[in-house]
Amino acid sequence: MSKVSRRGVFGYAGAAGIAGAAGVVVGQASASTDNGVPSRADGGILGQTYSPYGEHQAGIFTPKTQASELVAFDLLPQTDKAALGRLLRSWTGDVVALTEGRAAPADFAPDMPQPGNSFTALVGLGPAVFDLDGLQAKRPAGFQEIPPMQHDKLDQRWTGGDLLVWISADDATSVAHAARRFVTDAAPFATRRWSQRGSWRSVDATGQGVTGRNLFGQVDGSANPTGDVLTEAVVSDDDWLAGGTQLVVRRIEMDLVGWDEAVRDLQEASVGRRLDNGAPLTGGEEFDDLDLEAKDVDGELVIALDAHSRRSHPSHNSGRRMLRRGLNYTHDEWIDGEAVESSGLIFCAFQANIADQFIPVQRMLDQGDALNEWTTAIGSAVFVIPPGFQEGGWIGEGLFA
Repeated sequence: MSKVSRRGVFGYAGAAGIAGAAGVVVGQASASTDNGVPSRADGGILGQTYSPYGEHQAGIFTPKTQASELVAFDLLPQTDKAALGRLLRSWTGDVVALTEGRAAPADFAPDMPQPGNSFTALVGLGPAVFDLDGLQAKRPAGFQEIPPMQHDKLDQRWTGGDLLVWISADDATSVAHAARRFVTDAAPFATRRWSQRGSWRSVDATGQGVTGRNLFGQVDGSANPTGDVLTEAVVSDDDWLAGGTQLVVRRIEMDLVGWDEAVRDLQEASVGRRLDNGAPLTGGEEFDDLDLEAKDVDGELVIALDAHSRRSHPSHNSGRRMLRRGLNYTHDEWIDGEAVESSGLIFCAFQANIADQFIPVQRMLDQGDALNEWTTAIGSAVFVIPPGFQEGGWIGEGLFA
């Protein structure tokens, strides 16, 4: 099949984050392919109003925003195929209205939405959807839960989910208002399982789009695929899901105290990239590929064998790629009268086939990534992201055909 040979060219997406770009980023043009997928995904842009319609749902390839919230839901026992269809139609109305900057139907605060804040809302379907009567045969190829990894310490507070809405905008107020709208409309069909809020700095002080940094200070997302390779890595051509994709969400706790105690040389060696500009330790600029054969004056490899960038490089993973859009988070709670802080990355990876792409790469990292010393997965979830829809249509309608 063409799918198999096509995925043979998949390669790695680099570090966890991604700042998507399309159209014109202040001072920087970014060309797009015919289907609207950007030729490079490496910067943010503010103050936009996106169309809710298209081949792909907005929020996959649209530029990174400053604030996001992912809300996962559990289906109620009485929610069957028909009821799920009603919920998706209702959510589609919310997506269209809020993306266009106007009040959703029956909005309790109709003055809150506004255009020009780069709003998107991405809807996903968890594994339980494909256990419903009439939908079992519609489970996409390669869609499965992530198997246990040696370094995982999963907390059920951040794990699983039957449905997902990923809301993004330039400001947290718009995100919070939209989340309330989706939760309210879901009430007859599903209850909120978890919410994860995150942020990303995808523009510099001048408004220029940049890749952005995680809380370790690393430029995060430099090696994401671009152009046709990006399309091939992310967009499914599988039956009803054609134009859609599959999403992995991993909550990665980061040991910031331990990281701060490490010397800068060790920090850079663990990744294989410079901290100041994200360039490979072998030289060049941020978006240049690594030279994995380069050696120093002592004959040692410049990119260490356990460096994150080597372990996840396509040459070590049969050419697998995926698109990653990371979000920084901090979460404080009181335990026995003391404040306990958890900080890290909401690691989000889009690909056409989870079993064929994410899982093999994650196993490679789990077995020998230097960053494992400072990072731990504490949450994990998977979702099918239906294709986009046209005016008069609705999210996921192909699933019910």
